[in-house]
Parts: sequence; C-alpha cells; structure tokens
Amino acid sequence: MVAAGRASGIKNLVPNQCAEHVPQRLRRDELETVDVLMTERDATNWSSDKLKSLLLGVSVESEEGTCEVTEVSKLEGEASINNRKGKLIFFYEWNLKATWTGKSKSGIQYKGSIEVPNLSDENDMEDLDICVMLNKDEPETPLVNLMKTKGADKIREALGSYVGFLKTEFTQGMILPTANGVAKLQTTSQSTATKDKTQISSSSTTAAPNSINTGVKIPTCKFSMRETFLTSPADLYRVFLNQEMVQAFTHAPATVDGQRGGKFRLLGGNVFGEFTELVPDEKIVMRWRYNNWPCEHYATITLTLLDRSSETELKVECRGVPDSEEEQTKEGWKRYYFEAIRQTFGYGARLF
Repeated sequence: MVAAGRASGIKNLVPNQCAEHVPQRLRRDELETVDVLMTERDATNWSSDKLKSLLLGVSVESEEGTCEVTEVSKLEGEASINNRKGKLIFFYEWNLKATWTGKSKSGIQYKGSIEVPNLSDENDMEDLDICVMLNKDEPETPLVNLMKTKGADKIREALGSYVGFLKTEFTQGMILPTANGVAKLQTTSQSTATKDKTQISSSSTTAAPNSINTGVKIPTCKFSMRETFLTSPADLYRVFLNQEMVQAFTHAPATVDGQRGGKFRLLGGNVFGEFTELVPDEKIVMRWRYNNWPCEHYATITLTLLDRSSETELKVECRGVPDSEEEQTKEGWKRYYFEAIRQTFGYGARLF
C-alpha cells in the first residue's frame, strides 16, 4: 500500500524542477508557518482517470503477433500539487496493475499481467519496475518477451506522459501568488534545446520580454544562432511543423499541431510550447521551454528562413532564456535540432 500522509505536503518533500527544497523534519512552529505559505490541490481522481486513459489501448506488434493492454485492474496511490510561495511542488505515488492480451499470428490468444509498484516523484522513469507476466494457465509464448521489451517501453512512455500532463494540463488555472501579492492565473507549461558550427551572439537582460508573468522575475538573456541547410526554405519549414518529420529527427514520439496557436511537445516532454506566428516558408515564432525551467517561464524563439539559392540559411533568435540555461539551450538546439535534422534528412551533405 502507498504510504499515507504525503498529501499533507509537509513530510518527505522532494524538490523538482519547479520546486524549492523544504526540510523533511520541521518543528511544530515551523509546520504552522509552512501551512500558511503552502496551499494544496488534490490530483488523485484526475490522475486515476488519466493513467487509465493513457494505458488502455497501448499495443505492440512483431512477427510473432500483437499485444495490447486491455484492462487497468488496480490503481492504488495518490497525487497532489502544492503551491508554496508561487512554486509548484508535485507529489505522486502509484502502485498499478493491468491486464494484457496477446494474439499470435496463428490466432491463438494469451493473457497476462503487468505490475508497476513504484511510479513515484522519487523515481526517474528509467528506474521504474515494470513486471510483465503470463497467466499461470497459459502456454508459453514468445509474446511474453515482446511485452517485456517493446511493451514495457510503451508503458514507460505512457507513464512519462502522465507525469508531463500532471505538470502542465492539470495545473491550468492554479493561482500563483506574485511578489506584490496580486494573484495571476497559471496556464500551461513546457520546453528543450541543440548543436553544430554556429555563429552565436548573446547578451543579458533582467526579464523575459515575452514570457508568462508568474510574479517572479528571473535574469534572462538573448542570443542568436545561424545555420545553413542544403534544402529549400519550404522543406525546412515543414520539418519544424510536421509531426511525422519531428518524430523522425528526434527519434521519439512527439505531438505537433503545426498551426498558429498550435501546441507542440517533443523529446519525451522535455521540450514543449506553442506556435504564435507562422509565415509559410519564411518565419516561425514560438513560445518554447525546457521542462526544468521555472514554472510557466517561456522563451520566445524566432526562426527566420532565408533562401540562399541552393541552400537555406536559418537564423534562430532566442529571447527570455534564463541566464543559467543559456549554454544548455544553445547546445540543445545544436544537437537535437540542427545536427539531428541534417543527419535524418541529409541536409548537411552535398551529393555530386
């Protein structure tokens, strides 16, 4: 059973990217102070529904047959979000069991179980124990190995999506107190970065020009990068807005709604944001963030595509990037965008 008492938001606090550290042991008078500064929102029922919707229908296929998660039979645990001085602290701890059904190429059906006992804010996704078993009365089948490999990966991905949605979708409308006491509504959040031969100029500012104001100003910077790609502006423009192409160069599932106001989420939820301006084949402007940035803080990224005859020059202007994240953001864009796009689509080599 999941340990009780976590919903109090006082004990066993584990800081995440949006949280301040709170000591685990507090005196009675300190507890009273924390209670005044911290408010809580229960996410247990929402989480239960979200986990079921993400897990049901998860399927994998191989030359041996197909497997699918057909039932979530047990969901024990809790989840909550604490708002402490405008910082969101996330708690979740779940023990879940599910049923999978397999069907071989010859039409024989099999049933088994899946158990994940340690989905928790204290564990990374890579550390999850995903136990896949075949029911005792079932004959041996290679489909068990399919579920233990590809199936477990898909389940891990679904659980990772739950954590991402908890930190973005569920937090919509939560009130964050500002430094002057005026409350503002929180909307959604997300973010990421990349690397190659890049011309970079940077300068520091004191506030993000186009970021969402949550009442806490952080030092930010702006910088620009330039890259060339051996393709047309139209093709390069499509790479950033087409979901299948984004999934191809990131080598991971992604959600991309390539229209003005459309949202995007990629690299396992580590990068997300929204397209705010689109000029076909010429310019893309987006609100963009890494998942580990301060809650609700977005940078403004402007991509300008310039036709240089047989190649396209891409100018990337980044504004409102946290000072402490400047180098990570530059390297992220170079590695996960520029280099990945060249390697995936062959836009970096001339063919004679």
